[in-house]
Amino acid sequence: MTPTHKTLVEICVDSLASAIAAERGGADRIELCIDLDEGGITPNSQLIRDVRAAVKIKLQVLIRPRAGNFTYSNEELSTMAAQIAQAKSLGADGVAIGVLHRDGSVDIAATTNLVETAKPLDVTFHRAFELACAASGDSQALEDVIATGCNRILTSGVARAKFEGSVSALNGVASLRALIATAHNRIAILAGGGIREHNVREIVKRTGAREVHSSLNPSAAAESTIADAPSVAVSHASSSHHVATQVADPPSVVQAFQVRSFVSAARL
Repeated sequence: MTPTHKTLVEICVDSLASAIAAERGGADRIELCIDLDEGGITPNSQLIRDVRAAVKIKLQVLIRPRAGNFTYSNEELSTMAAQIAQAKSLGADGVAIGVLHRDGSVDIAATTNLVETAKPLDVTFHRAFELACAASGDSQALEDVIATGCNRILTSGVARAKFEGSVSALNGVASLRALIATAHNRIAILAGGGIREHNVREIVKRTGAREVHSSLNPSAAAESTIADAPSVAVSHASSSHHVATQVADPPSVVQAFQVRSFVSAARL
């Protein structure tokens, strides 16, 4: 399957330096977060402000108030709505979100409310989607996210009941190809998960993906936002007490030459 379009490249970053490098390297869009080694959480307002002032490319902001599962209390959902409003006020072009029920299925009502809060911003449903696929099946999870009004789904194509260890989109090419076909332009599929310069072209060719996502971080724990945080699983208890105690790890730094090489490989 040889693409006839320009592949859009999104780079996940957790620092101002990496955001600037992503733009200089030719990325089309960045996803901004902090604490990548925990799968990423919402960046603070100053970082969003600084990045927006420094780069002109599209800026997506991760909305995740804490590490851990994706079943949120009403208080946490209110925090997420406030974070979306803040990102919007600071000039973000979009946000990345994901809310699940305790059984791992997509929480359509809660996600829809956040999408409404975000309008007119672009909204990505992040890799919590893979837990929903394990709980509901790929087709149902896809339809559930479409029902929320999200514009895009970030996924490796690998359904799993728990985020533990790294997963490559190479292992999910068949599912990614099927998701793209089933979505049929109703929602974009953003391929992500272990995508690097050495495999991005193969993934694009085998899936027909029009968009790819990478952190370009060599750390196995930081393959992509959300995805490979330690022991993230469906939970049957609220974790709202983590919101105030979450502490970010030092940011990793992406270099412009890495981004340039990746972009070139994606568009060969």
